Amino acid sequence: MSRRIAIVGAGQSGLQLALGLAGDGHEVTLVTNQTAEQVLHGRVQSSQCMFESALETERALGLDFWSEECPPVEGISLTVPGAFQWSARLDRPAQSVDQRLKLSGWLREYEARGGRLVVQEAGVDDLERLAREHELVIVATGRGVLGGLFPRDPERSPYDAPQRALALTYVRGLEPRREFSAVCFNLVPGVGEYFVFPALTTSGPCEIMVFEGAPGGPMDCWDDVTTPAEHLARSLEILERFLPHERARANGVELTDPNGVLTGRVTPTVRQPVARLPSGAPVLAMADAVVLNDPITGQGSNNAAKCAEIYLERILAQDGAPFDERWMRQTFDHYWRGYAQWVVGWTNSLLAPPAPHVLRLLEAATEAPSLAATIANGFDDPRTFYPWWFDEREADRLIAARRAQDAQGVDLRELRNAFGQYATGVTVVTARGEDGRPVGVTANSFSSLSLEPPLVLWALDRKASSLAAFQSADHFGVSVLSASQHHLSRLFATSGADKFAGGVAHDGPSGVPLLDGALAHFVCRSVRQLDAGDHVLVIGEVEHYETFDGEPLVFHSGAYRVATRHPELLD
Repeated sequence: MSRRIAIVGAGQSGLQLALGLAGDGHEVTLVTNQTAEQVLHGRVQSSQCMFESALETERALGLDFWSEECPPVEGISLTVPGAFQWSARLDRPAQSVDQRLKLSGWLREYEARGGRLVVQEAGVDDLERLAREHELVIVATGRGVLGGLFPRDPERSPYDAPQRALALTYVRGLEPRREFSAVCFNLVPGVGEYFVFPALTTSGPCEIMVFEGAPGGPMDCWDDVTTPAEHLARSLEILERFLPHERARANGVELTDPNGVLTGRVTPTVRQPVARLPSGAPVLAMADAVVLNDPITGQGSNNAAKCAEIYLERILAQDGAPFDERWMRQTFDHYWRGYAQWVVGWTNSLLAPPAPHVLRLLEAATEAPSLAATIANGFDDPRTFYPWWFDEREADRLIAARRAQDAQGVDLRELRNAFGQYATGVTVVTARGEDGRPVGVTANSFSSLSLEPPLVLWALDRKASSLAAFQSADHFGVSVLSASQHHLSRLFATSGADKFAGGVAHDGPSGVPLLDGALAHFVCRSVRQLDAGDHVLVIGEVEHYETFDGEPLVFHSGAYRVATRHPELLD
């Protein structure tokens, strides 16, 4: 069923969502204040570095237009001058495409897919008109008067002022790293941060320099810069003063173009996701318009892509039902609880002076390559930083475990990648603890074990906070996730999450929580538990089951997939 949907804002999130909807046959109106040509020839907009799982959301929509030209970002390096330095490869390369190039290309692709483009500066009256003409209005820009429609959420926004003075410098001629290409992250205590990485701009390959200066400090020094040449000179002065090893790579650099510079300040803010227009019509915010992070962790475009993916799936699943305020809040809640809250917490932690255990983690990575790899690959999915980034005991446990792993000479990441070649479904296993509270974990180890009697098996990590609850529970439930529930897989895979908020589950037989919208439910009596290395094998006898129509969520090679019939076996 075709729906009428309006999106205001044509950045990473708004355009990606518009393209996905237009490609699915919906009537989409996209409102933006610039044409494709104006975007292409304008000023740089961001320092986007997109990691693999975010890139997957673009590939799924057929929007991967620049992968052959774009230089890969193969790893992460971290330097604290005079203290330590380490680097680690990413499991899968990242890439950065100048948004002038990407968004202008996507705007042309959007019109080619039949989308309606309106070029104007939108105000509240325009939103009112769009709300009358469309079933759903989404605001994907937080700038100007539209951003003010969505009040700041003080409980989720610890900062009410910018925490860094920001500057971008797009350059050519930087000497590449010898080992492998990387985001070279430099932390100068009390001064700020500098990171640099390869990218693709309108004139070809380049490097993007990003400066993050502590307010009032020596790297907060851009207000008197008036020309692109002065901007480049100031960039090199900062490197000469604080990061001479990075300055040595920058001999002979030049700007990619006069518009390849940007300065500004960002206040990290989480806003209320739904606003009511004067007429009473609700509108929904997305990505930066509702969750704005400081660029220090490079998550902006990644967040936007993940938000667009979740909103698209929620819209497509609505199938004729109204896009009312309840649906809007639930849609944002899927994004917030399944992904955004973890990024916000991790990013905000880096804006404050690092805790002693975080410094121990970063320093220990110099002698534990597997720990360095764990930290580096967390940029692709910041939920993996929980709980050890925030808990001293967990941090020390991780350091000891990674040191022992490296001493054994086993590359667990490579082993995990090998295991990942075996495609599985995805389940969430649930139970109630002795105190009656629900617990749940994501498990792709679920397997049928026997028909007579009907037995199933799954494996629980010994480090799971819910271990004691599952060990004491008489019954557990298994919900087999559908293709649209990857956000729940992420949510229940994250330690410390408020997993059952928002009504994602109902009570089944024996009081076991079961997830709504799953393809199948099993309620099992726990009959045996076996030690198995770093996991506990749990065997249960099926006492109740039910199945539903839908497509399964599949996990393969570290990424979520969808199942399709083999083309050679089609009727």
